[in-house]
Amino acid sequence: MDDLIIRNARIYDGTGGAPFEGDLAVKNGRIRAVGQVEGDAAEIIDADGRALAPGAIDIHTHYDAQVTWDPWLEPSSALGVTTMIMGNCGFAIAPCRPQHRDITVRNLCNVEGMSLDALRAGVNWDFETFPEYLGAVAKRGVGPNVAVYCGHSAVRTWVMGDDATERAATDDEVAEMADVVRDCMAAGAIGFATSTFEGHNGEGGVPMPSLLAEETEISALTNAMGESGRGVFMLTRGSDTRTEYLEDLAKSSGRPVMIAALLHNPAQPDATDRAYSEIAAANQRGHELYGQTSCCPLTMDFTLRNPYLMESYEAWRPVMAAEGESVASVYRDASFRDAMKAEIENQDRLRAFNGDWNAIRIAMAGDRSNECREGHSIAELAKAEGAHPLDWFLDFGLSENMDTVFSSVLLNSDEKAVGRMLKDPHCAVALSDAGAHLTFFCDAGYALHMYGHWVRDVGLMPLEQAVHKLTARQADIFRIPDRGRLVAGAWADLMLFDPDTVGRKPNRRVYDLPAGASRLVCDPVGVHGVWVNGIRAADEFGLVANGARPGQVLTEFAA
Repeated sequence: MDDLIIRNARIYDGTGGAPFEGDLAVKNGRIRAVGQVEGDAAEIIDADGRALAPGAIDIHTHYDAQVTWDPWLEPSSALGVTTMIMGNCGFAIAPCRPQHRDITVRNLCNVEGMSLDALRAGVNWDFETFPEYLGAVAKRGVGPNVAVYCGHSAVRTWVMGDDATERAATDDEVAEMADVVRDCMAAGAIGFATSTFEGHNGEGGVPMPSLLAEETEISALTNAMGESGRGVFMLTRGSDTRTEYLEDLAKSSGRPVMIAALLHNPAQPDATDRAYSEIAAANQRGHELYGQTSCCPLTMDFTLRNPYLMESYEAWRPVMAAEGESVASVYRDASFRDAMKAEIENQDRLRAFNGDWNAIRIAMAGDRSNECREGHSIAELAKAEGAHPLDWFLDFGLSENMDTVFSSVLLNSDEKAVGRMLKDPHCAVALSDAGAHLTFFCDAGYALHMYGHWVRDVGLMPLEQAVHKLTARQADIFRIPDRGRLVAGAWADLMLFDPDTVGRKPNRRVYDLPAGASRLVCDPVGVHGVWVNGIRAADEFGLVANGARPGQVLTEFAA
């Protein structure tokens, strides 16, 4: 007898082939049969013609800290995601020596928009090395499947200590880091991840460790990963990172290269098309490169206490270095404002915010007497009062004790441009950033947005193609065996949903993090079931863990 049979489903098997009507049987966590299934099961579900697909594989998350206190990695597990890759951008929390734990969480607080109180109260530091971290996560158990990158910033700090954020590495230090990368790969890392993006700054505006690495260091560590014959090199690129250099890394390491973040920016409208052309040319030469593009517009809520979108500006560094009351003093300083205005007006690189004050609106006033301004853009409010938008933005925020919640649509708002990227054969649909920027935005429901908005509402591609991009395609890129397809023998990671209604609800704020810290979450629409390795994780009402932790820490990948 089977453990589970789902009957009368419209099956999208992840391969990209046409859907078909049929049943699916599960036994011992794996798919036993797909098609017309005979026999009985401990549980039988009538799909009533709904779509049955593999669970989504989210390749860009930052749940590295959260997994130590939340085995179900909410809210992703209820949103159709059954496998998550952590450690992106190199911002892992292992390896980590005890003396570096506090600076690690302080840096995460800034670079990934996490609550410092939540991190200090929540992270279970029952590990030091990367193998110990994987073992600790596996011992506690996880709801979804997880895989973890070897993170460059963590490795750099492990070897160089406080110098990791201050200088280039010596040859001996690079050699020691390469040995750590080899150990991580032997323990089961899914690859090696780093960042050269100028906006990735830790506490006080100090660059994250990987930003101090020379290209020779990155090359050495990527090649050390490649010696294992496995793994993906993932990089969040800075403005000076050349595609040619990344192609050289793919060639020397023999491994795929995953490039983030390819998001359309109206200030540089041709940049993403150009990047995908360069990626295509590299693939034609036999070097495996992919671009990460989000299927969601990058919408962010923020306050002047946590103005993440401004932090890639050099002129903003005095704000990041200030503490307490001195932050407001910096905001009031005329020389600071003049420097910001000059840098905004003379753009020389791609940034989250590029001076479009129409894209920033007041989402929630800190003073109820200002409710009439909610929904209006900074551009129109400043114009009405004859003020420079930056001055009005800072003055208004200060007048409300920096409690004003601003909302901004920063990137990926041009649907024609985004649609071109999503259809590109070298696009990896990603960048949910789930687990990070919790006070600013929540794109953990990106898969539901892909199926509801882009497939049903826009008609960008057939549903079977979209399912393929979020499941089997991701498994193939990362060489994850037996995932992402509804075929006999594969692990039973499943999502049952209604294509006519599938989507995500608006974000809402909850206060469920350690120390009572807040975050934004979203709820699914049209999802009727999620299963991880054959165990039900969610139904139409949300997560139904019931104490189970059926996920696996994935450590074995194909060459």
